[in-house]
Amino acid sequence: MKNAFAIVTLSALMATHAMAQTPVAPANAAAGPSTAAPVAPQEEGAESKAGAKEDAKAEGLPKVELSSDLLYKLTKAEMEFKSGQWQGPYVTMMVAAQQTRDPRLARRASEMALSAKQGGEALAAIRLWRELAPDSDEATQFFLGFVVLTDKIEEAEPIFAERLANAPAGARGVALFQMQQILSRSNDKLYAYSMVTRLVQPYLDMFEAHLVLAQGALSIGERERAIGEANKALAIKPNSELAVLTLAQVTGEPEAAGKVLATFLQKNPDAVEVRGAYARLLVEQKQLEPARDQFLLLLKSQPDNVGGLYALGIVALQLEDTKGAEQYFKRFLAVLEKSPGDTRDPFKALMILSQIAETRGDTAGAIAWLDKVDNSASSGYVEARLRRAQLIARGGNLDAARKALTEIETDDPASQAQVLLVDAQFLRDAGYVQSAYTVLENALLRFPDNPELLYDYALLAERLDKLDLMEASLRRVMVLAPDNQHAYNALGYSLAERGIRLEEAHALIEKALQMAPGDPFIMDSMGWVQFRMGNLAAAENALRRAYAVRSDPEIAVHLGEVLWQKGDKEEAQKLWRDAQGKDPKNEALKSTLARLNVSL
Repeated sequence: MKNAFAIVTLSALMATHAMAQTPVAPANAAAGPSTAAPVAPQEEGAESKAGAKEDAKAEGLPKVELSSDLLYKLTKAEMEFKSGQWQGPYVTMMVAAQQTRDPRLARRASEMALSAKQGGEALAAIRLWRELAPDSDEATQFFLGFVVLTDKIEEAEPIFAERLANAPAGARGVALFQMQQILSRSNDKLYAYSMVTRLVQPYLDMFEAHLVLAQGALSIGERERAIGEANKALAIKPNSELAVLTLAQVTGEPEAAGKVLATFLQKNPDAVEVRGAYARLLVEQKQLEPARDQFLLLLKSQPDNVGGLYALGIVALQLEDTKGAEQYFKRFLAVLEKSPGDTRDPFKALMILSQIAETRGDTAGAIAWLDKVDNSASSGYVEARLRRAQLIARGGNLDAARKALTEIETDDPASQAQVLLVDAQFLRDAGYVQSAYTVLENALLRFPDNPELLYDYALLAERLDKLDLMEASLRRVMVLAPDNQHAYNALGYSLAERGIRLEEAHALIEKALQMAPGDPFIMDSMGWVQFRMGNLAAAENALRRAYAVRSDPEIAVHLGEVLWQKGDKEEAQKLWRDAQGKDPKNEALKSTLARLNVSL
């Protein structure tokens, strides 16, 4: 519960604030422009044609008669593009754009080239689009975004200069921020900064110009220069929240940034954005109670601030104040429900409220909160539905839990595989090993290359003594997910447990341990294979380290057996008694005591 909140870093926080204060820059050119296809004239009645011509005239578009030949070419190009081809459709759109002088067709050509990751062709199409629509801000934005990401960044300078010069005085600050945002994507940070320095010279009486210079200086590692520029911006506009947030960002040290923000708040107590940033910075520094005080002040001025309510809920959780957290999250959801235009997903808050209810033993309440995640479009819909089924299974109603799984609606193959995996886990935990195995066997017919399914399938195969199948499945996991340490560990432990191919078992476990050196269960496997190889000192060392990390009954059983073999029977029995107290039904403990003829 304490770790439910991913703390925002200072740089991310400041970047978020800057984005909120300035217009959204054009989409990253590498990702491509909007996928909306150009609006081609339709072959309809005379009235529709007349209307289309009037619309074209109003938008400054050319009057183009849609001949049957042109319609055929455009339709064929779109069909070929949808089938996976790009070159022919791209050429068709480019030729048609040049012939008709319609910028929408050039734009479509750029979309096709970008989708196919063909940079040169995309740039050619964007150039043509801009040529055909010289007054289109969108075309210019895409052109700028594209050349900045390539080695043609110098082409952007005259365009930026013209845009700044032609911008109305009241909009020039926004234009400066937009320029900086586009140039921040350049790989050549030094050239981008030198360009910014030249472009802002006529506007150094504006605080925005100095903020742009501060960001540029920071991007090339010139922190002192960045601090100087941010201070110049504050000198021009002392009450600017954006200026002080920039200064806090470029200082680099959280403690120094905190002092900057706190000093500003003393003079400007109503600065909402700065107070929110200061509160989050305090969270980042683990100063939770002062952070809560700042969020409360923020909430006092804005009682329905959903961000503040959510943050207070998280801070309360970290302070182990579950009652307070519950109240804040409930208010967060209530305010969100009254704001239909707010696109925030309530999923995380609902999950946390469910966890709080579960922690106090209120399973019905936990399920009720999960039931509110009823929108399959929610980012956490499948996770919530799976968790709901798990809670039902934990209550002992296996049939209802499995039925809940069948009601999960998802078209995502990974999520469908996860549902089947959980179904098999329900059956396995209930003791129906063969049924669980059958579920996974059928699941793998649908998803043969799913590493999670294969891994659990391998473990069930081992329990059913299908050892060759177990090994083949784990080796398949190693191929599909070579960084999956559990597959190496599982196979190595299985070999060690059976006392066969011990050198190979050691190598497999060693590889797993290299991937996850702090994993106590892999340490346990290493201790066990060392024990099987007769290396009692190395076995004890590995198992003691594992048990120090996690006092798991299974590890205690293994360490106890090593100590028993070394003659330290008193400590071995103490470990076994501890394991028995934690898990009286532990099969490994029972079999070990029976094999060694030990009575606790």
